[in-house]
Amino acid sequence: MGYPKDLLSSRAIIEPGKFAIIPPEGLVNNVIPGFENCIISIVASPKYGASFVEYIIKVGPLGGTYDYFGGDGRVETFLYCIKGEICITKSDNEAYNLTDGGYIYCSPWDGMKFNNLGNEECIVLLYKQVYIPATNYEPKTYVGNVNNIEPRIYDNMENVTIIDLLPVNIGFDMNMHILTFEPGGSHPFVETHVQEHGAYLLSGEGMYYLSDKWIPVKKGDFIWFGPYVPQAVYCAGREKLSYIYSKDCNRDVIL
Repeated sequence: MGYPKDLLSSRAIIEPGKFAIIPPEGLVNNVIPGFENCIISIVASPKYGASFVEYIIKVGPLGGTYDYFGGDGRVETFLYCIKGEICITKSDNEAYNLTDGGYIYCSPWDGMKFNNLGNEECIVLLYKQVYIPATNYEPKTYVGNVNNIEPRIYDNMENVTIIDLLPVNIGFDMNMHILTFEPGGSHPFVETHVQEHGAYLLSGEGMYYLSDKWIPVKKGDFIWFGPYVPQAVYCAGREKLSYIYSKDCNRDVIL
């Protein structure tokens, strides 16, 4: 990057146990065994209070993983292709090619490898968390593409839509959604709930209410929402505000 062109500053806000906003300008590379030709930014981790880990990864040509990620019987994984073309190979040798908007969920018993198939950089979101079992239920590998899913109206508001990426099934203890707000759109109320989220902004700009303050956010930002943190957003500007976010679900609170 070279010498700074101005005074050093950042939009990043980290309030451990509450929330975090991590803009792309401050991301750094993390070297992790099993990955090659990848620029890996760890944007969510238990180190600030999250119960999961999430990565933004730029996968160079011929880059990817040479070890299986997940599949140890304990950790479930999810990968979303933001840009490019990537091949996923599961530990049972099943393979899937994902392009923009493509995604895969792997259960704790299915490891995944991924490799960039193209000559251009590929950008993916990678997510992992410890799976919480439910008696008589079990999750299965699930593959899809958001471009093949019809959005539905969110909470009876015509200017807000949602896409559910995973099935509504007790076997899954998490889901991924894409929420999209037309200019002027917003949440119907300020939410306060036990679930936590990890959200990556795919497009647009907005004003997010987190804890007790309004904070500007925009495309490329990552936001972590801790449990019970009041939260809501207004779409600002002339472009749709859209983000993909994780949610823990279908389980009681563990004492």
